[in-house]
Amino acid sequence: MNNQHFPVIVELDENGVFIVSCPSFPACHSFGATLDEAMKNIREVIEMCLEEQAEEPYSRNIFVGVRDIEVAAHA
Repeated sequence: MNNQHFPVIVELDENGVFIVSCPSFPACHSFGATLDEAMKNIREVIEMCLEEQAEEPYSRNIFVGVRDIEVAAHA
């Protein structure tokens, strides 16, 4: 089996918890108290998504990239 690479978005919430998401799969999210823990957890979720996809194939999202947009802040 060949290894596959997936994009992962990492955020840090107001409580210092790392939130990770893989945009290649719907509802593919996890978290961890450390970045290493969060990455371990999202790897497990991605593996579950791949197993589910093998059982019931569906189209996977294609990650295009991240863009920055400027929005006026309200005081």
